[in-house]
Formats: sequence, C-alpha cells, structure tokens
Amino acid sequence: MDRVIFGSDGWKGIIAKEFTIASVSKVAYATSLWLTRKYKSPSVVVGFDCRFGGEMFLEAVVKILASKGVRVFIPERFVSTPAVSLGVKKLKASCGIMISACNAPVNYNGYRLIGSHGGSMFEKDVKDIENLISDDNEVDLELLNWNSLLEQGLIHYINLETIYLKEIKDTFPVDEINKSGIRFIVDVMYGSGQNIINKLLPDCTVIHNEVNPAFKGIPPDPVYKNLHELDELMIKNKNMAFGLAMDGDADRIALFDSYGNFIDANLLLLILIHYLAGYKQMKGDIVAGFSSTEKAHIICSHYGLKLIHSKTGFREISKIMTEENILIAGEESGRIAFGRFLPQCDAIYTGFMICQALLETGKSLKELKDEVYSITGTFGYEKAEIELNRMHRNKIVENCKNGVYKGFGEYKVERYVTLDGYKYYLTGNRWLLIRASETEHTICLYAEAENADIAKDIINQTIVIIEKSA
Repeated sequence: MDRVIFGSDGWKGIIAKEFTIASVSKVAYATSLWLTRKYKSPSVVVGFDCRFGGEMFLEAVVKILASKGVRVFIPERFVSTPAVSLGVKKLKASCGIMISACNAPVNYNGYRLIGSHGGSMFEKDVKDIENLISDDNEVDLELLNWNSLLEQGLIHYINLETIYLKEIKDTFPVDEINKSGIRFIVDVMYGSGQNIINKLLPDCTVIHNEVNPAFKGIPPDPVYKNLHELDELMIKNKNMAFGLAMDGDADRIALFDSYGNFIDANLLLLILIHYLAGYKQMKGDIVAGFSSTEKAHIICSHYGLKLIHSKTGFREISKIMTEENILIAGEESGRIAFGRFLPQCDAIYTGFMICQALLETGKSLKELKDEVYSITGTFGYEKAEIELNRMHRNKIVENCKNGVYKGFGEYKVERYVTLDGYKYYLTGNRWLLIRASETEHTICLYAEAENADIAKDIINQTIVIIEKSA
C-alpha cells in the first residue's frame, strides 16, 4: 500500500486502484487508534456523498470504528459535507469523517477528516492519524457483524438532513425567499446537496437533480468549463435573478448573474463582504486564501476590516476561524464560510446569504457586483495547472527559491512574497502565484490583472518560461 497523504481536501484516490476497501480500512483503523488514545469516550459522525461506492466504504469505516468502541453516528442516505460538519458540532462529537472526493473527477473517492470544532481537522491531528496508518493494520471485515454492533449501541442512525434544514430555517427567511418572486436556477451537479435544495426551495428550478455516480462524465466541480448547461439556461431565461452551482458534496459554489455573466469565488467573496460590512454594518476579520484576489485588501480597507491571508486549503482557514473573530472567509476554489455558522465552507448556506442580500437590499446581483467594482476597480483572474514529473516540479520550486525568475515575458517582477508558494507582484498592479501541489506532481499557477485577457496572457507566458527553465 502506497503511503496515504492527506491534502487540504483529505485523502483522495482512484477507486479500485489507490482507494479500495483494504486501504480505506487501514485508514479507518488508524483513525480508531487516534480516537481511543485521545478521547475517553470517542464518538464520530460519518457521512457519504453520491459518488460510486460511498455507502460501501462508509460501512467498512463504521464497522472498524465501532469494533474499537467508538460510538458512530451515520445518516440513512447521502448527505453534504456541511451537514456532517454541523452534525459534529451539534452532537459534540470527537470528529467527523466524510466519504467524498469533493470536486475531483468521477473515478475518485476520498476520506475527509472533520475536527470537533466542525471544520477541517487541524494539521497536527491529521498528521498524527497519518503516522498511525500501517500495512500491519489488518482487519477482517467479515468477522465484524453490523447488527451486533448496532445492538450494542455503537452504531446510531441520525437524520443529519433534518438538523441541517432546521439550522438554515432558523438563520434565513426561507419562507420570504420562496414568496419573494426571486427566481433562480440551481445546478446540484448530481451531488449530495440535491435533497436539501429540493426541500428548502420546492419551486426552484433545479438541474442535474438525480443520483448519477458517473456525473454524466463531467467532474462535479463548479468552474465555468463544467457549467455550460447552466450558462445557456441563464441566457435563455432572462427573468432569473441568478444561477448557482455547487460541487459534489455541496461545499463549493459558483454563480451566474441575471445576464449570464460568470461570478467566481473571488468576486463572490467581495460581494458578500460588501453586503455584510456595507449594508448590514457587521464587523469582524476577513480571511482570504493566499491564491485569492488582491482586491480583498481594497474592500477591507474601505470598510475598516482586518484582512488575514491563509495558506491554500480550508484546513488553515478553519483553524483561523476558531481563533479569531471572523466575519467571512473564502478562497478562489469556490469555498466560502461564515463566522457565525461553521468554520466550514458551505455552498447552500452561501446561496441563502445571496438570496437574503437580494431580498434585503432590493438590488440585483449585477448591481451589487457593480457597487463592488466601484470600490475595488474591475479585475480578471485566471489559473492553470501544469503536470510535470517530480524532477521538473522540484526544479521549478528551486528556481523560485533561488530568485531565478525576474520576469515572465513582458511582465517584470517588482517583488515577491512566500506564504504558500511564490507570489510575484508584477508591474501594473498585476500578480502571479506559483505553487507546488501538496499531493500531486503539478505546479499551480494563478494570475490577476485588470482584465481576464491579460491575466490569461500572464499565465501563458509563465508556462513558456518555467517549462524552458525546468
């Protein structure tokens, strides 16, 4: 068995290759060792999404945990990651486990760890579990009887969906939103958010609203290239206030405005800061991922808010949210979280926040976007990934470390910052981030400029430069 490494989204692998019952069982066994050593009476909430084999992998995890004396709470059917996180918090569980590969391609599944605080498990605890994973952790699942563990009170069924629905209804004016005439389309991308959306918004137009573990061949990742059907519907239906898309486990989000213009998480974060700090006069610090828009500095300065930059991945953001008074947190990958809710990104909660903003301000999403641009100026953002072998990947990182790159084509470097990768500030208030992936042999590139065409050109010229230098 190859060494299991948890990235910012947990441990992911190709089903039947790296991600098998045997490998998942060993990770679950290590988790049980960690739990029983750390807690006197450990308890865990375990969920799964709509991916292939989710329920099968959950059964293996649950049997191993329960056989080691861990009390396990499980849903009767698929749920979103935020619902599991909320369940951990409400039940005061020791941790949570979500069988999900988030927005990864259809042939992947994953094992995500949630801390007792209701957000991504802290890095130290994740590393402790990693270090307990061993090929010696052999478990014969056939000897573990589900019904016997159930009768012993070690396995409990719980309706996580009901807990989540109540939280949303207690927080937002759901009935008013349904009666308001604000119409929108939701693309659930065949994911686990579909049941909750159907119950909260019975009259809403929902697409890809069925269980399809193959996701019709399209990764359940709400980026523009995967959302052509939603885009076409928004252009065709002129009376829609917005279009919303969420990923396979309902924690990432993207939007289209009423004109069919794509709104990524960078712009969405700015719009939500504008609504909460500007219209609602709420206070608190803002967290933005290191790869997120630099325009967050401008809008935070405008409203007198402190901006905290975090490393890429919600594990770091989640930790900050437990330590500081955070109003809102987000990163460019489509993840948004709110300090008054959970230190966990949530597409459905974010979607209702947008609905509430339109309801309370009387403005359209485009009008709110234009108000943000009047503060920050317009901008374009692009990103790309380059697959490389280990030697070339390491060579590029070494070049960054040694200050080799003085410019990328016509874009000259003025200075650079290292927090999570190398962020180069370029002439003309533009920037480029070069970051090596934690778990794959890839280099991630992010760029921001005054428009998308220039940002894309920065990316393209960077690819030429670093491929030559490697």
